[in-house]
Amino acid sequence: METHVRLEPWSAGDFWLLERKNEPAMTRFLGGPEPAAKLVDRQRRYEALSAREPAAGRMFRVVWTPDGEGPAAGGRTESVGSVGFWEREWQGEPVYESGWGILPEFQGHGLAAAALTELLAYVRAHGSRGSVHAFPGTDHPASNAVCRRAGFEYLGDVDFEYPPGVPHPSCDWRYRVGRPQGGLTPSG
Repeated sequence: METHVRLEPWSAGDFWLLERKNEPAMTRFLGGPEPAAKLVDRQRRYEALSAREPAAGRMFRVVWTPDGEGPAAGGRTESVGSVGFWEREWQGEPVYESGWGILPEFQGHGLAAAALTELLAYVRAHGSRGSVHAFPGTDHPASNAVCRRAGFEYLGDVDFEYPPGVPHPSCDWRYRVGRPQGGLTPSG
């Protein structure tokens, strides 16, 4: 079964998805739900990021077409989560960091890996930095598997601060932009 996803730029209408992603089941590896004021600030930051030049980063809503055919062909679509990338410095190097989340009822279909693969294609087309990193917790095997499936290289364990000021044992995964990595190809 092919997994078809499309990335839609984050917009004001996506706040409901941010609220869903703030539920305990979605935040247990991220330190728990955020207060409402932080969600409003996060929404503002996501919209602002999507208004900047493409190389600065983007947040996207992940849209799944379960039957492989979108509405124009009579198929259905579902908003299933988010994926994004943003600029940061890591170990003295300008890189991108990536993050994603697929709603619980849609997990287990390869959607996170498919969304991350689409995101990497976007970064290759629009990015200006040499690598994309992801920092899933060492206690989160599903997200580490997503990195592996999308073609990231495991660099080792690190203490990564998330939320800021709170060190969390994490895996450092790197995807070198512009070089074939293996893994999935976009849209499948």
